[in-house]
Amino acid sequence: QAAGLHQHGIKMVSLKLQKRLASSVLKCGKRKIWMDPNEVNEISMANSRQNIKKLIKDGFIVKKNPVVHSRSRARAYAEAKRKGRHQGHGKRKGAANARLPFAVVWMRRMRVLRRMLRKYREAN
Repeated sequence: QAAGLHQHGIKMVSLKLQKRLASSVLKCGKRKIWMDPNEVNEISMANSRQNIKKLIKDGFIVKKNPVVHSRSRARAYAEAKRKGRHQGHGKRKGAANARLPFAVVWMRRMRVLRRMLRKYREAN
């Protein structure tokens, strides 16, 4: 098949200029521009911002919605981790001391013991 021909034998028109102008007029990226495939000939005639604005008003060129990047799975995973899931041997990379330093464990233990001693001392 010859370059520039579509599989149905219809000549494809380059709408690069129109897409660039539309993205400038709508203040968004080129990937956010939708052009009505049924109105290709009408759109290809537009070669100025004024014409592009008219096409936008007529609904032949539309600004697409932002792409959704849902955090619902991440939230569910975090919730599960809060419950203690996904923390088994296979998921651990650091050494035990890196995950919870011995110094911290020691300090906690000492503070608990000293608190208990203080309480007993005051009780007597």
